[in-house]
Amino acid sequence: MTQDNASNPAPAATNAAEFFVPYKNGFALAAYYLGIFAFIPVLGILLGIPAFFCGLKGLSLARQHPEARGKVHAWIGIIVGGLFGFGQLALAILVGVGLLISVVG
Repeated sequence: MTQDNASNPAPAATNAAEFFVPYKNGFALAAYYLGIFAFIPVLGILLGIPAFFCGLKGLSLARQHPEARGKVHAWIGIIVGGLFGFGQLALAILVGVGLLISVVG
């Protein structure tokens, strides 16, 4: 017999720290912190892209194991990490292409 995740919601947290910090889902937690620190210029490329992929892994883990929690942390890592990581990467590529064109042309 299979169990449906919709009929089995995540168990209630036993204390406030467990409710706010998904310590059972390291990928979601890493995605959150990497995403937050991706706000720092230049570091956004180095931290934002891993935040995006950690967030995807953390979201998958939270869906497979509801007791692990961390969906919000994972989504923050995906959105903020993706926005700043890939955004700063695109900006760096545009600046590089512009410099190359100005030197060559």
